[in-house]
Amino acid sequence: MSLKQKLKNGELTIGSWVMMGNSLSIEVMALAGFEWLVIDIEHTSIDLQTAENLIRTIQANCIKALVRVSKNEEVIIKRILDMGADGIIVPMVCSKEDAITAVNYAKYPPIGKRGVGLYRASGYGTRFEEYKKWVNEELVIIAQIEHIEAVNNIDDILQVAGIDGTIIGPYDLSGSMGYPGEFERKDVKIAVQKVLDRCKIHNIPSGFHVVDTNPENLKQKIDQGCTFLAYGIDYFFLRDSAMNGMKKLKEGLN
Repeated sequence: MSLKQKLKNGELTIGSWVMMGNSLSIEVMALAGFEWLVIDIEHTSIDLQTAENLIRTIQANCIKALVRVSKNEEVIIKRILDMGADGIIVPMVCSKEDAITAVNYAKYPPIGKRGVGLYRASGYGTRFEEYKKWVNEELVIIAQIEHIEAVNNIDDILQVAGIDGTIIGPYDLSGSMGYPGEFERKDVKIAVQKVLDRCKIHNIPSGFHVVDTNPENLKQKIDQGCTFLAYGIDYFFLRDSAMNGMKKLKEGLN
């Protein structure tokens, strides 16, 4: 079953976040059983050439390749999609207009306004008609909800045709409320819960990026009803494993 269909069905799907820009780390992450990986080009030094190579590596491992684009901007979205990404996560979708803009940049006319580039996604022009059909039926567009303005406008955002799901960015959402990283504040929790509740009402998948590597925190989001979940970050898994291992070794030597 495709990722798009799982989202439509409201089925649980778990992926992770790639920030190191290394094909070897992609292959290691693939061994864990993630269904999709997000290449982050908003908050990393990953350039477009590297992103293209990572898309190839992810797909070669039979995982869906999503890209969190740097902004809700026409050229970056079409370049990433022309490279063959299976979907995009669009940051800072704060309004109905933002959501419409993202869909317009990702979909071809008459649905959207995307320009045609005969690159990797279309088999270098040999399968454009097939790719055009795939865009309409399988391309995944996720609106990242990471500002209190988006929470206030969530009903309008969720009603935009072409938005396949949402994912909450907890750091920026809490930051927009004046408390970056303070997820346990009551008002931050209320904001998060409002998004989850409205997604359920509108039958749109709700997502969350659980950035730490504690699986219990991911399970909490599943229990809250999230179905599109990003678990950890590639270098967080490396960091936590190395630090925890060394801590245990040092404790054992004392």
